[in-house]
Amino acid sequence: MVKESFGPEDTFALGQALGQMAAPGEIYTLDGDLGTGKTVLTQGLAAGLGITEHVNSPTFTIVQEYEGGRLPLYHFDVYRIGDVEEMDEIGYEDYFYGNGVCLIEWADLIREILPLNCIRIRIEKDLEKGFDYRRITIRKEGETE
Repeated sequence: MVKESFGPEDTFALGQALGQMAAPGEIYTLDGDLGTGKTVLTQGLAAGLGITEHVNSPTFTIVQEYEGGRLPLYHFDVYRIGDVEEMDEIGYEDYFYGNGVCLIEWADLIREILPLNCIRIRIEKDLEKGFDYRRITIRKEGETE
């Protein structure tokens, strides 16, 4: 599925819709260059789950936990991970195979430990369509666009 966003409000609304439909144990991988709206989409997903606390990128920690919604949200940023074994140290399996929703930025760095049923989200800019335009592709792992 491909969605178009013409501004942060659209990106937030898409994330919110995903959060409203999210089921326990789902894992979303989120890829996109800096400044494409990954945090905005994550904030929308959290809102869709009913989480009211402020959500930001866990740049200096591997995982940020958000409770208090319909389901907990585990927001991973694995950009700074040096070795996939660091994921063992934080007990990633408890998150991945638990009853919350995981959203993982830079997931390609830990591809070998990701379950096969992840939902991949890719956000891309297209400056020819405008500064705020984003093409957002959502697909289950193994599906083609």
